[in-house]
Amino acid sequence: MIKDFDNIIIKTVCRILTPFLQIFAFYVIAHGHYSPGGGFQGGCILGASFILLVIAHDINTVKKRMSEKLNTFLCSIGVMIYAGIGLLCLMLGANYLDYGILHTILPVDAVKARAMGTLGIEIGVGLTVMSVMVSIFLNIASGGKHEEGAPE
Repeated sequence: MIKDFDNIIIKTVCRILTPFLQIFAFYVIAHGHYSPGGGFQGGCILGASFILLVIAHDINTVKKRMSEKLNTFLCSIGVMIYAGIGLLCLMLGANYLDYGILHTILPVDAVKARAMGTLGIEIGVGLTVMSVMVSIFLNIASGGKHEEGAPE
């Protein structure tokens, strides 16, 4: 296997391309309730931006930017956002994830509250999908030895 991680062209292109991929991912997540796309697609794009760094550099470069603790935290936060919005709807007397009821606690009408609830769900799904994608890729790429404290 050729280990040519010192290719300046690949590293430069990836360094330039990664922020644009991440901005596009946030755009897809933020506009998922108005147009095609959303949390899953945006999360995949965001995860792919970190995977691109692994391919261009190495696993340790990504571990400096996103540790296993941060990755687990982001995954947990994403699930809590999703479940929290659903439970909030239940506590307000509506069905699970029935965002229209959120107008009772938000200073907007029911239609805008439904859009805001959907956006919150998209953000939670995007965070979760991104962190799970990165975790799966790092586990496969390292043979399960990428976690902090694991022997390398």
